[in-house]
Amino acid sequence: MDVVDLLPRLHLLRFPVGQAYLWRDGDDLTLIDAGPAGRAAAISAFAKGRLRRIVLTHFHEDHVGGAGELAALTGAEVLAHHLDAPVVRGEAPGPPPVFEDWERPLHEEAVRHLPRGDFPRPSKVTELAGGEALDFGGGARVIHVPGHTDGSIALHLPEHGVLFTGDTIAASPVDGGVIPGVFNLDRSQVLAACHRLAALDTDVACFGHGAPVIGRAGAALREMADTYRARG
Repeated sequence: MDVVDLLPRLHLLRFPVGQAYLWRDGDDLTLIDAGPAGRAAAISAFAKGRLRRIVLTHFHEDHVGGAGELAALTGAEVLAHHLDAPVVRGEAPGPPPVFEDWERPLHEEAVRHLPRGDFPRPSKVTELAGGEALDFGGGARVIHVPGHTDGSIALHLPEHGVLFTGDTIAASPVDGGVIPGVFNLDRSQVLAACHRLAALDTDVACFGHGAPVIGRAGAALREMADTYRARG
């Protein structure tokens, strides 16, 4: 696990596939996504016993694989949208993405870097609907952005101008440019969500994959949204 300091209160935790973010409020830490299975001990050690909550942006294993073990190690509360929560708990299978042809080799490569088999699941998940204000970051607003999964969420911290997009938006592995996320259930919903997120007052945008945008992120998100609107 690589740790990158983004802001005094914000750290990026980078894994072979995907990444998570750790936000600090005094002595309390909030983890946005939990990384793949097998990384919980490293995350817990870095958090030094101060992890209070784990907010999951969606159910894919590179984002929730560590959640069950982390919750057991730290006692942290796990939160997810109610449409994805049954998958997070292991009670139901998650619907597979509707791949575009060019996405298939990318997905196959990503899967090769993930642990095989199932992983510990959190026994309890606090279910969200969207619209809540969570008790971190000065009031983190939960935004339901279906499309990548039915229960995908983003988190917006208006007081700090920080946006966590989950996999609804990403940074391109080719040139680092901002793009809509891949491996989606419904790409049209993802594009609609991109427009909604681009309308927010955002200075820092944190993606589930790829380098965050630090400074004037809203302009980059709006440019992306306008570009994909023009493409239809």
